[in-house]
Amino acid sequence: MEEVQEEQSQPLAGQDSENEIVAEGASFVHGEPPQDGDSPPKVESEVEVLDEKVTKQIIKEGYGQKPSKYATCFVHYRAWTESTQHKFEDTWLEQQPAELVLGKEKKEMEGLAIGISSMKSGERALLHVGWELGYGKEGSFSFPNVPPMADILYEVELIGFDETKEGKARSDMTVEERIGAADRRKMDGNALFKEEKLEEAMQQYEMAIAYMGDDFMFQLFGKYRDMALAVKNPCHLNMAACLIKLKRYEEAIGHCSIVLGEDENNVKALFRRGKARAELGQTDAAREDFAKARKYAPEDKAIVRELRLLAEHDKAVYQKQKEIYKGIFGPRPEPKLQRASWLIVIWQWLLSLFYYIFKRGRQKTD
Repeated sequence: MEEVQEEQSQPLAGQDSENEIVAEGASFVHGEPPQDGDSPPKVESEVEVLDEKVTKQIIKEGYGQKPSKYATCFVHYRAWTESTQHKFEDTWLEQQPAELVLGKEKKEMEGLAIGISSMKSGERALLHVGWELGYGKEGSFSFPNVPPMADILYEVELIGFDETKEGKARSDMTVEERIGAADRRKMDGNALFKEEKLEEAMQQYEMAIAYMGDDFMFQLFGKYRDMALAVKNPCHLNMAACLIKLKRYEEAIGHCSIVLGEDENNVKALFRRGKARAELGQTDAAREDFAKARKYAPEDKAIVRELRLLAEHDKAVYQKQKEIYKGIFGPRPEPKLQRASWLIVIWQWLLSLFYYIFKRGRQKTD
């Protein structure tokens, strides 16, 4: 699997470049996407007691070390009130990891932080947090559906973490330092992608994206915003490439759409979103993406190939429908005269004959 090079002119969808990886031709890796999340996941693994008010059940094993105190952790999580099973928060839907500094978390996140501190990178777990380490006696003002004294269930995944170095938090970094840190994460992700470690590569890309969060991007303009987007957009496109290989097409579409929100003519984003939509059977939308991509890269063979595949698919569907309709609306069968019909015909013939004889007899009499 090769990387893609970003040039001053926009790269073609089928070309390789330094910043963006190519999805085509990669071996398939089975990934386990998060559950749909309308209700807490059913987990049968052993219950681990982390605190008097916090327990954990592992959904997916992680790797490496656990974060230490004051580490900056990047996580995705969903949260439900245990009594009502009402989901009140979901960072996966926003496609933006949450950041939590262990030891400096908000009071209502204390139980969540205890759970995260016991996890390894890539680990996903179900946490049960008692109300004393959650939103307390009063419940939540921000989330009205969290009542007073509500125990909380969290499905949480630790994407990765940064250990504090020389006491410098990410919020204290300069713009150049944050962009540089994100770029290093992106390059680490590309290296993991080459090794076909797609899940681990995505964790690096997500951490890079977390450095370029909305609150940070909102403050940037001019060359600094261009510098940040030059790192952020390739990470979203690389995420989409990984997700396509993992057959998680809806998520891939989301990452491509984020890039297109910044650059509506981005060929790679249009191409990869088109591929994901085609896999989901959204052929009209896929054709629209491929056609627009071809407008800006008319010689790109990958785009031409995808458009040809869609045309062949449409032709096959048409032929199949034609066969179905032929069976339903086939040639009209010849009507078969029943016995009663023959009697009517003979009776009518006899009447006509009698009428004819009677008419000739009258004419002779006259």
